[in-house]
Amino acid sequence: MDNKAVFLNSSEENSSSDRGLLDLIISLLPVIKFTEKILLLNIFKSEDELLIQSKKDIEKIIKRELKTFWDAGEIKEKAGHIDTTCAIRSIKWVSWTSSDYPPMLREIFDPPSVIFYRGRLPNTEKPLLGMVGTRKPSRGAAEQAYRIAGNIGRAGISVVSGLAYGIDAMSHRGNLISGVPGYAVLGSGIDGVYPSANRSLAKKILDSGGALISEYPPGFLPSKWTFPARNRIIAALSRGVLIVEAPEKSGALITAGFALDQGKDLWVASCGAQECAGIDRKGTIKLVFDGAEIIDSASDIIEKWNLTESFSGSADNFSSRPSNREDLISSMADFLKIDV
Repeated sequence: MDNKAVFLNSSEENSSSDRGLLDLIISLLPVIKFTEKILLLNIFKSEDELLIQSKKDIEKIIKRELKTFWDAGEIKEKAGHIDTTCAIRSIKWVSWTSSDYPPMLREIFDPPSVIFYRGRLPNTEKPLLGMVGTRKPSRGAAEQAYRIAGNIGRAGISVVSGLAYGIDAMSHRGNLISGVPGYAVLGSGIDGVYPSANRSLAKKILDSGGALISEYPPGFLPSKWTFPARNRIIAALSRGVLIVEAPEKSGALITAGFALDQGKDLWVASCGAQECAGIDRKGTIKLVFDGAEIIDSASDIIEKWNLTESFSGSADNFSSRPSNREDLISSMADFLKIDV
């Protein structure tokens, strides 16, 4: 199914009618696949139209048997509770049927039917760089992530990552210092930032004019499968993805796989054996053998994207070290859990 084509066919009808909680209800339907939810979003135009459907009606639409079914009334009640909770906690939600839904997210095979967010969604006119890596990086890799994210931010490019320990957090921190909005995709409900130690970082992201984004409603707890799932969203929102140090079994490699599947640029940071000693980098090395390009600095990405002229005024900022050494020291101390 061509998600983009279906949206274009239905957008005029959606804009002229009040869908109420219909889209939120559809997003909560159990045992329904991502693509099937998009199909239901396109077919139904009101809550009542959906709620009167029998199990056989739904099976006919999605063209497969449902071994379990749901209580439509209960799901509508749950949707109402979520909507109220969002209003109370300053959380917004946007459906695939809305023109405000991120267009790059719409292009993937399995887009979430609804996303929840705090802050402001990314400017569709500006590229984002996805940056991910191990939660337990070497000191050299952590500093390199901070440096690249900071310099890419000085070129006006925001980073999107997963707000996890390690490379994610260092990428967010470095990027925010440059003054651009930051973006984090969570594997839980936005009202419960995980890990909790990164709540202050989440606040800085919101204060920057960026956003916290999730496909999960308020109150949804993280699990081992929600983090791999959120990685497809990080890749989708990005023009390219940079992997900064990843062991053989790393969630960062899942993000890399999504990036390749989605036709995005994929790079590996060049942290050397000496400066990044003491970490399993087999995953990163495998990506290089599989064809991922190695980059040294933010200027490499700027050149690859042919944005040098657009950001020529920032060219002098592509230094080997961040200009704000005090902040780097503070961030590294926080990363290493030591007092300075």
